[in-house]
Amino acid sequence: MKTIAQKIINASLIVAAVYVSGCTKDFKEFNTNPTGVTNQQYAVDYQSLGAPMEQAQQNIYVGSPAWAYQLQQNLIADVYSGYMMSPDPFQSNVNNTNYALVDGWNSYPWDYAYNNVMSNINSVLKQTTDPQYAPYYQWAKILRVEAMHRVSDIYGPIIYSHYGQINDDGSVDYDSQKDVYYAFFNDLDSAINEFTTLVQSNALPTFTNYDLCYGGDYAKWLKFANTLRLRLAIRISYVDPDKAKEEGEKALSNSGGLLETNDDNCFVNIGTNPHPLNVINNDWGDIRLGAPVSSILNGYNDGRISKYALKATDPSVAGQYIGIRNGINIDAIGRYEGYSQLVTFPSSVQLMVAAEAWFLKSEAAIRGWAGAGDAETDYNTGIETSFAQYGLDATSYMNDATSTAQPYIDPNAITPGQNDVKTGSPWLSTVTIKWNDGDAFERKLERIITQKWIAMYPEGQEAWSEFRRTGYPKLFPVVVNNSGGTISTTEFIKRINFPADERSNNPNGVAKALQLLGGPDTGGTPLWWDTH
Repeated sequence: MKTIAQKIINASLIVAAVYVSGCTKDFKEFNTNPTGVTNQQYAVDYQSLGAPMEQAQQNIYVGSPAWAYQLQQNLIADVYSGYMMSPDPFQSNVNNTNYALVDGWNSYPWDYAYNNVMSNINSVLKQTTDPQYAPYYQWAKILRVEAMHRVSDIYGPIIYSHYGQINDDGSVDYDSQKDVYYAFFNDLDSAINEFTTLVQSNALPTFTNYDLCYGGDYAKWLKFANTLRLRLAIRISYVDPDKAKEEGEKALSNSGGLLETNDDNCFVNIGTNPHPLNVINNDWGDIRLGAPVSSILNGYNDGRISKYALKATDPSVAGQYIGIRNGINIDAIGRYEGYSQLVTFPSSVQLMVAAEAWFLKSEAAIRGWAGAGDAETDYNTGIETSFAQYGLDATSYMNDATSTAQPYIDPNAITPGQNDVKTGSPWLSTVTIKWNDGDAFERKLERIITQKWIAMYPEGQEAWSEFRRTGYPKLFPVVVNNSGGTISTTEFIKRINFPADERSNNPNGVAKALQLLGGPDTGGTPLWWDTH
């Protein structure tokens, strides 16, 4: 890591101790209006509702500072999804990337969610129940689900329905992941009903000044909420198929529809701040493309690779698109810093793109859910939508029935051949691009998820979740496993352990959460929906 990045990472541990002190300690503070101004002082222009909502949007996926995003997502989901890998041997190469989970890093998804999202959303939901404010309340519920399903998909059981409720022993209770998913569906049901009415009545927008994604457009938030509902329904399709089908079909049948075109994509505007990946990639040199991306996209002759990454500059691989394999032996940053850097991203962070919605529909179709349409049409439209997002044409790509992932050869491995993934390896996918309706369910699923994984880049959290749920796309297991046997190399990491502050400040709550989790508090315990 560059000197400035090292200072930021070290400082972040101090900031964490001062800024956040566990979910239970600061509930009184979280339950007050974070704007510091009474409702009466500016209820006229909705600022007491809008200002917290701006903060919530900006912290679902931290746009600034970059070091916070690095710890919230980049050194967890972005790496575990196969999208990216660091050339830096943090902590003498004993760190998250090779399953030595670092407590000082792994509290950040929790801390930012509770301190910056839940607290602000709670301040909105606690204000007057006057019907004129209903759009804000329901919008808050959509954002709460978007933020907290990400947190649950990292840790498992979380504090949701019991948020702000302190027991006599000072603890706060967690919800099981099943219960919290059901609560997500209830929140979305309420929000979707409200926004359906608003859209049908052509109601004037009320939160235009505070909406950093859609500028207050009710119709687009309705599409987002429906797509989010379908995403979560698909997520539980193996473990709770009846509930999944029920919720999925509600999403598919709503008159507001799903995200459909790239005009519906949800990117949160972070203003003049640079995208955090630009800082981590360009300024610090702490992240590079992941090996699975280069393997799959090179093998597919996929033009999107030039929109995702730059060609390598290292003399051994110069002019190639090549990523770094996750969890390998790295002695110094110079060994891999010349591998493919990421492109420069605009000053907005991605929450959801329309291509994902089409792939969700395609999977719903092969599962036989009503309203999903034709699986092949949905699949092809997903590819076309993703290509169009980058100004590319997908016609020849969709008709390619022969190309498969390219073997990965790493000439810079400390031990020659150690990092290579050659033809015939069980970790190298053989799935092709062109849809074949005669394929078995599992082959169709692999094709859908592989294309969805490509299309959702660089949003690593959703990509990691879908990999755990399905096992697709095929990724490369770590070469170096520093978990001490708590995480299987071949089964991959399943979750992140509960934050150290929670273990210290809410021990009784965490003890109950472990019962709900159904296994030890390690990265090897699968989540409720992870039955793969």
